[in-house]
Amino acid sequence: MTDHPAITRRTGLLGMGALLGAPVLAVPRIARSQTRFPDRPIRVIVPFAAGGVADLTVRAVANPLADRLGQPVVVDNRPGAGGIPAAQQLMNASADGHTLMAATNGTAISRSLFHSLPFDPLRDLAPIVTLGSFPIALIVAPGSPIKSFSDLLDRMRREPGALNIGTINAGSTQNLSAELFKIRADVKAETIAFPATPQLVTALLRGDVDVAFEITAPLLGQIHDGAIRPIAVTSTKRAPSLGDVPTLTELGVKDYDVTSWNALVARSGTPAPAIAAINEAVNAVLKRPAVRDILTQSGVEPQGGTAEAMGKLLAADTARWAEVIEKAGIPRQ
Repeated sequence: MTDHPAITRRTGLLGMGALLGAPVLAVPRIARSQTRFPDRPIRVIVPFAAGGVADLTVRAVANPLADRLGQPVVVDNRPGAGGIPAAQQLMNASADGHTLMAATNGTAISRSLFHSLPFDPLRDLAPIVTLGSFPIALIVAPGSPIKSFSDLLDRMRREPGALNIGTINAGSTQNLSAELFKIRADVKAETIAFPATPQLVTALLRGDVDVAFEITAPLLGQIHDGAIRPIAVTSTKRAPSLGDVPTLTELGVKDYDVTSWNALVARSGTPAPAIAAINEAVNAVLKRPAVRDILTQSGVEPQGGTAEAMGKLLAADTARWAEVIEKAGIPRQ
């Protein structure tokens, strides 16, 4: 990664803010007239604790976004309860574009996973832009007798129900990815959910689970160190950070494409010029080499695109995960 003197200091501050869990308050370089949008600081509500993939993605764009828009950008972490507290904060704010929220796959899943929500993701959220995406990897322990995806599939078909699959929380993208895999590959296996990634990886290394589904971003260090071994990824194209690992589609699992993503949304009713201004600024920021470096080194592939494309992604994933939740018999929370 090439160091740019004007950017290196910001990058260091971003890293410190993520580690300490402190909000990033980005001070703009240039003053702009308050007669145009934005005319005051922008708050981005993140439904996860500091240090997670969504948080790091938002923080990577916060400072340069402030430079572009001419107003500070504050990252406000509101973790817990499936993103409901974060969404409530957004719903309580004015629909003027000065309060945004980081949306994720979990936003799409929530509509079918919860008995009742204080908001409707499709009706009450205004899509702005997709920030980044990252696939999920099928991982095994380094000493596992499962040396390839073919080994896994052969054993699952030869011994139906004998193997198990580990994921994090029931209803998470990783968990539903495992359920979708069982449906598409037509195999039987017990899915065991763990509270968080560290417990999942410990169970995998101990041999409590045979294979695990987990997003690639927090695993890259362990993968490159050989502490865990990926045998496939869930996206239709290979992950840039794991270019030698085949996709499930390549390996013959039809109609399987799961990619986690992070995006920015506002409240429905937010003026179109405000959404357009943020979309334009984020797309410009995501083209900066320094921002792209921060994201790719974290296992996130920068995206961007139109607000309409982001809306289609949210709608498509909402429908897909509703079908998986129903077929897998996952109870509503």
